[in-house]
Amino acid sequence: MDRSERRVVITGIGVISPIGRSPQEIWEAVQVGRSGLARPSAIPREVIPLRAAGEVKEFTGNVKDFGEMDREAQKNLRKALKVMCRECQMGVAAGQLALNDAGIRMGTFAPERIGTSFGSDYMVSEPHEFFEGIKACLNGDGVFHFDRWAGEGMPRLFPLWLLKYLPNMPASHLAIYNDLRGPSNSLTVREASPGVCLADGLNIIRAGRADCMVVGVTGTRLSLMKALHTVQQEEVALGDDEPTTACRPFDRNRPGMVPGEGAAAVILEESQSAIRRGVKIYGELLAAASAAVAGRYCVADRKAALILALRAVLDQAELRPADIGFVMAHGLGTQSCDQEEAEALAEVFGPKKVPVIAAKSYFGNLGAGAGLVELALGILALNHKQLFATLNCDDPDPACPVDVVREAREIPRPVFVNVNVTPQGQASAAIVVAWSE
Repeated sequence: MDRSERRVVITGIGVISPIGRSPQEIWEAVQVGRSGLARPSAIPREVIPLRAAGEVKEFTGNVKDFGEMDREAQKNLRKALKVMCRECQMGVAAGQLALNDAGIRMGTFAPERIGTSFGSDYMVSEPHEFFEGIKACLNGDGVFHFDRWAGEGMPRLFPLWLLKYLPNMPASHLAIYNDLRGPSNSLTVREASPGVCLADGLNIIRAGRADCMVVGVTGTRLSLMKALHTVQQEEVALGDDEPTTACRPFDRNRPGMVPGEGAAAVILEESQSAIRRGVKIYGELLAAASAAVAGRYCVADRKAALILALRAVLDQAELRPADIGFVMAHGLGTQSCDQEEAEALAEVFGPKKVPVIAAKSYFGNLGAGAGLVELALGILALNHKQLFATLNCDDPDPACPVDVVREAREIPRPVFVNVNVTPQGQASAAIVVAWSE
């Protein structure tokens, strides 16, 4: 469909991150170079000796963390908090904050014309959910008897425990509290979720199936079971060195990924609807695309996936690589992923031909949530006409042929691409341009 017929703009931003819980807070953090990384408090060091973590310590799951809501919605939310894990709570909060930022209340849209597309990681139950049930199945010697589980163990579980960990629940809660009766989708593509959800929302609005979509993502690498999985499967920064310098994207001495937690959401809206409402337009979403590549024996090929996603999104937006003003990179901070990403960017844009920002240097890998926090920062950079510095890239790796933004500079062109990739070789990309009628 011709973009001029159904242009899609961004009218709201909501964030729950280690560097802030509003667009103003996260922009201030990157302007002054304030890291959100610190010694982890949620994971005992005797269990996992993480060097640093990106925790959202100010988010407690209190109703006030969700922003302004009408009394009935607050009442329903308060009752529902007990069936939301922390990831779900952060996602719902980000969605509510984005709705507030866009000035959307019940009655703003016909309920059938506003929907949601929400992404996440896989959600893992916390061990304490099963403690009482397991204890009921132990004999006098402390040996667990599985044959007693159905009759004596499971009845001790919180009856609604599974609802806390279903990845479709953020979208469900947001739709219920805000009467969103339009298309509703839940996607679990790990770190690639942001671009996939943006593509979903973009296509729904362009096709005329809705006029507004709440697009959000939530994630964590800091729940106990997630942290154990992460340390077993990925390159993680461990040890006792300074935590604020632990995440070093594209630096020669990068020690590995720093796990974190967070969520973000944006409001996508048909442009004429936004103009009629007289609300702030942050930018225009031109395109979003994804790709997945695995070689023989299912070995992921992140470089190939990134190249495919980037070329697809440029083609959709009808742009050349030279038209892109900057890249909001995945910038994980591991030896292997950074090199593969840098090689992909160099192949698509040319070696060191486009400025690259790695925002994870401020807050680590928030799982699925990271990419949309990065997109929000890219949008704010467009609005302020300024690129912010990547932290800790003190000695750029020659094996990573990218132009890392290490000091604030002006934006060469008011359009950027946001890119993310998973360890399994799933990549997504989205292009946002400054709004112009």
